[in-house]
Amino acid sequence: MDPELIKDCVHCGFCLPTCPTYELWGEEMDSPRGRIHLMKQHVEGTALTPEMAGHFDACLGCMACVTACPSGVRYDVLIEQTRAEVEREHRRRWDDRAFRALVFRLFPYPRRLRALRLPLRLTERLRPRLSPLLERLDPRLAAMATLAPPIPRRVRIPGVVAARGERRAVVGMLTGCVQSEFFPSVNAATARVLALEGCEVVVPPGQGCCGALSVHSGRPEEAARFARRTIATFERAGVTTVVVNAAGCGSSTKEYAELLADDPAWAERARALRFVDLAEYLAELGPLAERHPLPIMVAYHDACHLAHAQGVRAEPRALLAAIPGLRLREIPDAAICCGSAGTYNLFQPEAARELGDKKAGHVLGVGADLLVSANPGCTMQIASAARRRGESLRVAHTAEVLDASLRALPASSLGSP
Repeated sequence: MDPELIKDCVHCGFCLPTCPTYELWGEEMDSPRGRIHLMKQHVEGTALTPEMAGHFDACLGCMACVTACPSGVRYDVLIEQTRAEVEREHRRRWDDRAFRALVFRLFPYPRRLRALRLPLRLTERLRPRLSPLLERLDPRLAAMATLAPPIPRRVRIPGVVAARGERRAVVGMLTGCVQSEFFPSVNAATARVLALEGCEVVVPPGQGCCGALSVHSGRPEEAARFARRTIATFERAGVTTVVVNAAGCGSSTKEYAELLADDPAWAERARALRFVDLAEYLAELGPLAERHPLPIMVAYHDACHLAHAQGVRAEPRALLAAIPGLRLREIPDAAICCGSAGTYNLFQPEAARELGDKKAGHVLGVGADLLVSANPGCTMQIASAARRRGESLRVAHTAEVLDASLRALPASSLGSP
């Protein structure tokens, strides 16, 4: 925990109304400035107690406080440093250790996720009935079961997708872990949209995790290993710009040089690659392909690691608004996290469920035909909350909406409940 960064906080309280956990519980130590106070105590010699660790664990890492802070406090850096300290010093209960080991031995590995596809498909109809039993055994297991989306058919993307018409650029594409296995249509739509806009898209085979889940959970050494592998993968592919379509992955890959700061050679290699969000890149590139009408009302959800961590808010809205016939609706309390936050909805299921229920209520309240988001975790979280309310919510990624417009597909092709 950097004492100099801690000193930047003047405890003004501007962060309080933006903090999801403070909004839920009204507890000072579950606010950003309260957690910074605990960080200061620990730096000054106070031992890390289980209570302190609990307050740090309860933070979603949504970074809304970073956006709101008038003093420029780097809470994003502080909470990642603190989580690493918690993992080093805090002895968790055996069941917590076992569950975390399960998550980090499964989710960052696409092949292991792929092995889950068949069991999940076979138990799809049973899961609603199993959920109460799992809830009694362990709410975290219930959360894992209920969050799982319907299993789509696999989509294979070639190693190189040629640009349509004149080639304007050559870019790499990060396929991700959860995105590639449970939302493959998003990757396929991303590649098609980029190609239709004149980009040759290089999709290196055998991609692994980018390290986002690890770095956000206090596992920097593990995250650095994933980062080095990702950098090397795109270096071999011969690209210098890599387009990312998942908010959490985009946030982490943009920070590779900071993550690898203790290894100057790798930090320099990280700086030589540009990781960029899909909407951000398309806005810079400018439209080329014809937009066909898409008569649909869309509610756009700001993923925290896109809006707060990367500052990408206007670009996806502008891309959607440029589609003829599409009407865009804003969601109330858009800046408040939906409760997904990477692994948060697995490790803190009760708080995540409450936040998800609030977000789903706001989404359903605007009366849109389709929810659009740029992060697989948000999509699963909000759709799961809608199911608990007995509502069927159609969801899609920004790339899928653009793809439908560019290919003149009907609005009914978008989203699945």
